[in-house]
Amino acid sequence: MLGAQAGSKQWWRSRLEAPPRTQNNQVLGIGSGSTIVHAVRRLAERVKEENLTIVCIPTSFQARQLILQNGLTLSDLDRHPELDVAIDGADEVDSDLNLIKGGGGCLTQEKIVAGYAKCFIVIADYRKKSESLGEQWKKGIPIEVIPMAYVPVTRALTKNFGGAAELRMAVSKAGPVVTDNGNFILDWKFDKVHEWGEVNTAIKMIPGVVETGLFIDMAEVVYFGMEDGSVSVREKQPR
Repeated sequence: MLGAQAGSKQWWRSRLEAPPRTQNNQVLGIGSGSTIVHAVRRLAERVKEENLTIVCIPTSFQARQLILQNGLTLSDLDRHPELDVAIDGADEVDSDLNLIKGGGGCLTQEKIVAGYAKCFIVIADYRKKSESLGEQWKKGIPIEVIPMAYVPVTRALTKNFGGAAELRMAVSKAGPVVTDNGNFILDWKFDKVHEWGEVNTAIKMIPGVVETGLFIDMAEVVYFGMEDGSVSVREKQPR
């Protein structure tokens, strides 16, 4: 079992070109989370080995620090409003490549960067692979809200869509989690399968909602690192 776990940790380095679909003279969106740490380290190695010119746009404070620590070129959407590729992780991926993201609290900036990329690639481990949302991820769908509105938004979510919504509390500070944008996060634990595109649009219309952790019809391909160190690829199907 220990060998399988070690193999799983090295799947990105050993099985994929890192990151996939990256070429010289590209602008890349760099996501947040533990999986992306390994991808960025390998990207930095490749930039050095192949003398690539790559510009990186972060999705969070963590991503910004990661870019700088690895000696990559940092930029922003003011200077590079269109990206070639965005690379990020996910908390869960269903069979249609719909995602739940935001477990780390960076959903709004992650969605902005992914939304302005020509291609959005997701890297995740096997535990994030599902047929339907909610099958693996049990912590709910993160929803970023304006602080003054978290109570009425909580009521609106449960009234309109069922389930329960909870204000996410911080671990190492008193009070709630505060996002990079100065907002709160509600975790909506749904109690049934929904039509996620419709629900995503409806939630975003609630006054006080900034963004949801539902990434609908955005990912082009997902690379899953499997427990044995292999890679499973799930691609968007033509409609």
